[in-house]
Amino acid sequence: MGKLKTFYSANSIKNFLQSEFQDQNIGFVPTMGALHHGHLSLIDRSNEENDITVLSIFVNPKQFNNPEDLEKYPRKIEEDLALLDHYGSQVIVFIPEVDDVYPKDFTSVNIDLGELATTMEGEFRPGHFQGVVDVIYRFYEILHPTRAYFGEKDYQQLAIMRFMVEKCGLEKEVVGCDIIRENSGLASSSRNFRLSEKDKQDALVIYNSLSKAKELAKDHSISEIKEMVKRNFENSTLELEYFEIVHPHTLRFLNEWVPGARACIAAFCNGVRLIDNMQLT
Repeated sequence: MGKLKTFYSANSIKNFLQSEFQDQNIGFVPTMGALHHGHLSLIDRSNEENDITVLSIFVNPKQFNNPEDLEKYPRKIEEDLALLDHYGSQVIVFIPEVDDVYPKDFTSVNIDLGELATTMEGEFRPGHFQGVVDVIYRFYEILHPTRAYFGEKDYQQLAIMRFMVEKCGLEKEVVGCDIIRENSGLASSSRNFRLSEKDKQDALVIYNSLSKAKELAKDHSISEIKEMVKRNFENSTLELEYFEIVHPHTLRFLNEWVPGARACIAAFCNGVRLIDNMQLT
């Protein structure tokens, strides 16, 4: 197995993929770095299903509505490359500069995301999903992948990626992958690097609330479950931003149960914003 290849410009990786992997299946794993087990599980899935995997590391400024959050987002390029090293030539790493992803003539992708982008993350992080759409569309232009892999932890993002591919008529397969959790149940996230051990313990109110909601869904109403979760957070150190139970495809808020109903949650733990979700029915 050869060495890990790393590219830093759009032209160089584009030329390499065209010369070496023409007419082959390319899997794409977009990341903002600070890699963890969740990212590695996406790579493993991509390697099973494609001839090569391209992993991008790019902290996308367009998807941060909070400049402080962008500034504090963990950047660990050396550790990331060390973590990827054992994949050797199975993985190509793309670490572009902002000017390469968004050249001077760049224009935002003009699609109406509708209700998918106005609730939950869309409500509390205005402009976030337009930033996600722009960066992924641009990566599709550069890399021409066959499939792209996204974790279900960002469930709303996954729904929007599927919608974008369909709306823009892109011949890409969007693959959703299971949430990877730490042994405690806490969803694996780059933001966990900013949590102390105590914070991680406190943050378990998120997973515990979702698990309890799943257990209660069999014989309780949606409003009863939302009340239970609200109480859980009132008795915790975390600040609940939202807890919603949504339709698995349209993400519309539910008042009555449907198959596949999903609970989505966002909360602040010691100033660090965490999200998670779980299928309840």
